[in-house]
Amino acid sequence: MPLPARPLALQCPVCGEDLERLPRTLLCPAGHRFDAARQGYFNLLTGKGTPFREDTAEMVAARAEFLGAGHYAPLAEAVAAAVLDSLPEPTADPAAAVSGKQLRVLDAGAGTGYYLDAVMDRFRAATGGAASAVALDISRYAMRRAARVPGATAMVWDLWRRLPLADASVDVVLNVFAPRNGAEFARVLVPGGTAVVVTPLPGHLGEAAAALGLLSIAPDKEAAVAAALGGAFAAGPVREVRTELRLDVDDAARLAVMGPAGHHLDAAALRARLEREGVPPVVTAAFRVQAFTRRRPLPPADVPARPGRDTPEG
Repeated sequence: MPLPARPLALQCPVCGEDLERLPRTLLCPAGHRFDAARQGYFNLLTGKGTPFREDTAEMVAARAEFLGAGHYAPLAEAVAAAVLDSLPEPTADPAAAVSGKQLRVLDAGAGTGYYLDAVMDRFRAATGGAASAVALDISRYAMRRAARVPGATAMVWDLWRRLPLADASVDVVLNVFAPRNGAEFARVLVPGGTAVVVTPLPGHLGEAAAALGLLSIAPDKEAAVAAALGGAFAAGPVREVRTELRLDVDDAARLAVMGPAGHHLDAAALRARLEREGVPPVVTAAFRVQAFTRRRPLPPADVPARPGRDTPEG
């Protein structure tokens, strides 16, 4: 008989009390209540919300179509492999077997949930175990899609605030082209848990950067990731993923619109220019997938780095 998924310990963003999960409601003992939207996600950003701009419906739709076409499937496979490699081996001891047969994931900056879905599927197929997840993102439009991932609770939330999860309540944090709040990742991870972080390598999408108006990639990205996570994490294995993309005009336009550049691009003008000038015949996507282990015990508290997001494009 399959194991039931371990519930994730959610906490009220208003008072910090535990949240009880009802069919379409999150409720804490103090009476703070969060009802699911029609699309299944929860919006926890009450009051003044967040100063950061959410990805728009157009940006999220472009990302869903681009990822759905399989262009970044090699990256999704590498992320899932990194998660599986980080998990403890199942043992014959019934008391310890649960650790190898169950998985609790936080996808911090989940977007549409594409990579989370790959991780959950791969874990279930490889282990026969049960998986549950929380997907966080500031975009309502992204969370509408992430809410469709089986076993995931999708919540609109700002990663630079205290995460709505209890201490040591998740086994793995996914962070794909998203802000890295190292102090909070360390707080919610179990001792020895893993953060799998994806960033672009130098030259990522370089053939198309000028044509698509993509933002540049910082040359010291690897050091920046380690600094953002802080001393609570030990750097682990690195995978480099390179894949050649052959894009038509529609694909190229979606690639430009789906990331941070989409906030300021004129999509219609971009498409017209691509139709006139053409798209590079081959575009190289290049990613770094790195696993970081949450140290035991934690060092003194780190100060979170300033907000940021990788560019381009996840």
